[in-house]
Amino acid sequence: MSKALVKTESDGVHAVPALASALLPGLGQLVKGDTDKGVGILTVAVVAGSSYLYALPIIGHFAGLIAAGTWLYAVADAAFAKKK
Repeated sequence: MSKALVKTESDGVHAVPALASALLPGLGQLVKGDTDKGVGILTVAVVAGSSYLYALPIIGHFAGLIAAGTWLYAVADAAFAKKK
């Protein structure tokens, strides 16, 4: 039995999980039922985002790039990846 909240097709773009990950990184993976990946992405995004806000200027910009990359990865993975 699948833990996914949204029934997805075997191929194509999964719009609901992609939109969920656009709002909060990792949420789309949680919606698809891939909890380990969703929690990992959310953790990386929160740590990198908070480092961007509260770190030294040089380190903060690097952390901001990591946060942006994590967000882009989360949206793309939620939209195109198939659940194993």
